[in-house]
Amino acid sequence: MSLAQQRLRARYGASGGALPEAACSQLIEQLLDHRSVRAYLPDPVGDDMLTAIIAAAQSAASSSNLQAWSVVAVRDPATRAALAECAGGQTHVRDAPLQLVWLADLARLARIAEITGRPAGALDYAEMFLVGVIDAALAAQNAAAAAESLGLGTVYIGGMRDQPEKVAELLALPQGVVAVFGMCVGHPDPARPAAVKPRLPQSVVLHHEKYSLAAQEPGIEAYNAAMAHFYDAQRMNVHGTWAVHSAKRIAGPQTLSGRDRLVEALRERGFKLR
Repeated sequence: MSLAQQRLRARYGASGGALPEAACSQLIEQLLDHRSVRAYLPDPVGDDMLTAIIAAAQSAASSSNLQAWSVVAVRDPATRAALAECAGGQTHVRDAPLQLVWLADLARLARIAEITGRPAGALDYAEMFLVGVIDAALAAQNAAAAAESLGLGTVYIGGMRDQPEKVAELLALPQGVVAVFGMCVGHPDPARPAAVKPRLPQSVVLHHEKYSLAAQEPGIEAYNAAMAHFYDAQRMNVHGTWAVHSAKRIAGPQTLSGRDRLVEALRERGFKLR
């Protein structure tokens, strides 16, 4: 079995099908092997690696080339510890030698408009906030792939949205800039290896010509079984199926870890969201 097929099976299970040789590449093999790393060695991530990672990030697509994102590289242990508390006490945020905090950044565009003596009323609209978020996400995914190609591990930290005002204070973010998510980066600890997590079958997420909810149900049932096996193999204390776990996560505002007030926080950060 080829390396690509092994990784495809890890991602989808035995029913995941096969990739024709013509559809395989080193990049696809690497992407199929992605896993969220939450245990790191203390070894630092050097400036050369950081420069390469950010160059990859800046090579991502950007809406109208506005490049409405920025990133703060945090190495200081005290700041990482404070960010960890902002993110619900996640120890890997504290322990990873590098935390990249990805930002939707409209402040730079506002400043450019000011310098050039032009209006900037469009920045008040939800569309421009979405441009910043999408640009940051595209850049970050390029960065994650680049980091993994260098032998590093990563994990995204959505908990940076739990307390956006506190994160802004820690990182001295101006109005019109907000942390969208963080990303731990470091050398994975071989004593605590991360596993490849199964994903929904393509029959659930890939639609041909028209969208169908009903067509997804058999794939979701199969995925419930695959994730039950994963939970057991990883000794994860998850009660119920993936579907039950996901339903619990969206049950109400109390399940959003403080992010139920995100619109209010964004407006306080200067995003009017018209």
